[in-house]
Parts: sequence; structure tokens; C-alpha cells
Amino acid sequence: MTAPLKPAAAAAPTAVASTVGILPARMKVLYITTLHRTGGWLAEAFASDSATQIVLEEVVGVTAGLARLRDEVFDAVLVSHEPGVLDALDLVEGLRGGGNDEPVILLGSEPAPQVDALAYEVGADDYCCVAETTVRGLLWKAARAIERYQLIRENRRLVQAERQRLQQEHHEAQRLLDQQRALIDDLETLDGGERTVLPLANVEEGSAQENCLAKTAAVGAEAAIELPETLVSHYDELLRTYVIMGVGNLSEEMAELTQLLAGWGISAQRAMQLHVHVLEELVNGLGNRSARHVMNRADLLVLEVMGHLADGYRRLYHERQNPASQLLLPGFQCQAAA
Repeated sequence: MTAPLKPAAAAAPTAVASTVGILPARMKVLYITTLHRTGGWLAEAFASDSATQIVLEEVVGVTAGLARLRDEVFDAVLVSHEPGVLDALDLVEGLRGGGNDEPVILLGSEPAPQVDALAYEVGADDYCCVAETTVRGLLWKAARAIERYQLIRENRRLVQAERQRLQQEHHEAQRLLDQQRALIDDLETLDGGERTVLPLANVEEGSAQENCLAKTAAVGAEAAIELPETLVSHYDELLRTYVIMGVGNLSEEMAELTQLLAGWGISAQRAMQLHVHVLEELVNGLGNRSARHVMNRADLLVLEVMGHLADGYRRLYHERQNPASQLLLPGFQCQAAA
């Protein structure tokens, strides 16, 4: 370098202990330079400022610098930028292309406005003109670069952990769906393998024929569901709303669904088939979003549906066992008895 770094101002030590920011207690720095710029001037400059402890290792040439980076870990890297002798821009571009992410600050004699943009474009953290930079300023630039890359690494770890968590949740959701399919198969075994087909006569009058078409979807190994399109769409809308609103907010919709299921003669097995089919489509459509909330709400929904369905069939059974009868008007009871 043609000029040494300027010493820090006398009032600067108070800034180190301020609440605005504190320099790291220790920084391990690699300085890549050339034969023309050796001599320990940078170590002497750092020694003149006691704000932090700098462990400086100096190497000559790109090859030696790459070898040290391969063998050791440094908090920051300083590179002497001397066009024609050591092009720091090409070195930084190669480091970033090879996956190296240590903070890199360039030191040169050219004015900062001429090199700043080029340094940022190749991936350097900053550029310092030696004649215009103080020791404390260089320390803070290095500290900020180190802090930035620590945040980047931490963010990368968090993103990876979040991705793994989402994958695990989707695997768990798939496992729960498989268990529910196994439960459906057990119910079919208990029923002797018989499957009732919904008669079209049970469908409400005036509905369009295409809404009464059976929807078949593979559930389990060889099982299939054959349910009206209107019922599948209705349950899909109810499940999506239930995931958002939760328990206790859809009492009218649940009563309507119970009437549909009981009126169409839907058994518990077929209701579970409907639930698993709609839930699987919903989970597959989540993509990278979390599936845990959807699965928890879906479990509550199917539990509530089964409870309402049981009550619906209980009411139908009670009505059949105790059919409604026409009561006689007052005055006609004696005549009917005679």
C-alpha cells in the first residue's frame, strides 16, 4: 500500500463501550497480499488500536491464500487489490463461485467510488481506500461483514430446518391418511365386505343429473368411493371452512351435512372414505405450507361428523320405531272408542 491506515481518533474508544454497537472481542483475519506490500504494516496498524484483538495471518499470492482458506477458518479475509499484480475482483469472484462465504474486504489505493460497485458485483463485502480509511473504520467494516454472514448462515440453517419440518409434517400427514385408510378397510371387513350403492331416488328432487353422477376415487389398495358430486363438493367446502374457523362455528352447516348423510344412507365407512378422499386432495394442494394445522382440524371435523351422523341415525331409528300418528280432535275421541 502507498499509505498506511490512519490511526483512530482519540474519542473513538468511548464508542466501543456505547450501547449502539460493540466490536467483537477477537477476530481472526487472513490478509492476502503481494511481495510489494509485505512488511507487517497492517499488523502494526491493528496494534495501534486496542478496541479488539486481531489475529492476523498474512500470505503472499492467490495460491497461498486459497490454501489457507481450505485448511483453516477465518472470521474475515482482507485482499490487497493491485490491478496487474493481484486482481482482488477476480479472486473474490472465484471464491464466491466456489461456494466460499467468508466476509471479504478489499484494500486498495484507488478511490472508493471507482471500485465500490465492481467490488459489490463480484460478491465482496466492502472496499477500502487505504489513504482514506482509519483503523477503527476498517475494524467496523470487518465486524459488520462478519455479523452479516453470521446472519446469512443462521438464516440458511433456519430455512433448512423449516424445510425439513414441513417435509416431516407432510410425511406424518401421509402416515395418518394411511392409518385412516386401514381403518376403513377394517370397517369393510367387519361389514363382511358388502358395499351399498346410493340409489338415485334418495337424491333431492329437482337436482341436475350431472350432480348425481357418482364420483370414483381410489382409496386404499382396491377400495373406491361412489358418492354424488354435490356431496363431495359440499364436504370439501365444509372442510376448508372448518380448517379456518374451527370447532363450534359451523353448527348449522354440520346439521345440514348430517341431514344429507343420513338422508342418503351414508354409512360410517363411506363417510370416512369421503373424509379421507377430500382431506388427501387438500393436503396435496398445500405444497410447501404446513400440514399439521390442517390435519388437526380435519381430525376434529371427522370426529364431529361421526357424532352428528350417529345422532342422525339414532333419530331416524326412533322415528321408525315410533311413527307419528294422527291425533283426534276433542269430542271425536269417544266416537272413535265406540
